Amino acid sequence: MSQQPGPVVLLSSGETAASGRRVLDWLLRRWSPPVRIALLETPAGFQPNSELVAEKVADFMRHRLPDHQLQVDVVPARKLGTPFSPDNPEIIAPLRQADVIYAGAGSPTYAVRHLKDTLAWYTLLARHRLGAGVVFASAATIAASARALPVYEIYKVGEDLHWAPGLDLFGAFGLSLALVGHWDNTEGGAELDTSRGFIGQARFEQLRATLPAQVKVVGIDEHTALIVDFPSRTCQVMGLGGVALCQEDEEQRYLDGQVFPITELGPFTMPDPYSGIPVDVWEQIDEAQRQDQAGALATPPAQVLALVEQRQTARARRDWSQSDVLRDQIAALGWEIRDTPNGPELTPLP
Repeated sequence: MSQQPGPVVLLSSGETAASGRRVLDWLLRRWSPPVRIALLETPAGFQPNSELVAEKVADFMRHRLPDHQLQVDVVPARKLGTPFSPDNPEIIAPLRQADVIYAGAGSPTYAVRHLKDTLAWYTLLARHRLGAGVVFASAATIAASARALPVYEIYKVGEDLHWAPGLDLFGAFGLSLALVGHWDNTEGGAELDTSRGFIGQARFEQLRATLPAQVKVVGIDEHTALIVDFPSRTCQVMGLGGVALCQEDEEQRYLDGQVFPITELGPFTMPDPYSGIPVDVWEQIDEAQRQDQAGALATPPAQVLALVEQRQTARARRDWSQSDVLRDQIAALGWEIRDTPNGPELTPLP
């Protein structure tokens, strides 16, 4: 495998706002149109309207990013043990050929429970190692942590302060991260501190004290993204706010446009591309790529179609000599043309 892992974009919020569009536009320029996006529904799978939530994001991408000719497939992998399971090979099929995989709003802990060690998750990891981009926003960003902040359980339900196991997207790269969105939130006004992902600074400091020493907290302001670029071994901040890197008593802050080495996140290492991913996942991706290539080969290119049109014009004026020349040119490009009562038919040559 010669590919490098694709970039990972971690959005705190604003994925369908102007700030999110700017980040997505920057990312999508890495691929030639049309760009295939698989939109993973899992983080919001517990909501009765999760399909509507996902379709709104898909429509935003299709209509607000027209330059990239996006082909957006919603992947309704909502809940384990149901027909819409993240372990259902048919449900998660679009992940196998995606250029970019997106997951967004919902519940971080729900996303972890219904993605961890599933076919969907391993397929995402494999596609990322093959060069696909990954965009996580809101709840999905928190879920990607090694130690995930259970926002709803603490902020809404009132559970004791604690960390939950995360999907650990970066663990294979030697990085142990606790990703916290809404770092600068002010919805509580003067009466309630809702910064640090709605937990508040005082309680969050108590949470930080319980983390193992090797875990680095990455706080991402609202309408802001941290872009982790594996090929260049760099990170970039893009958006209206900044990103805070916190470990023990030290904190570094980076603002829009600033770039820093990926080693600022921890002892970065590039893993064996195949490590930690089941063999059958790679086999399914290989088969999907073969089918994709076969489909591309079965579609005549524009150059061949133009020659067919010229040949039809030559035949209409009974210029059989020119018709034969054009037939040979079409064959030289790998296609056999057959004249039928319904018009010319093209078949790929062996």
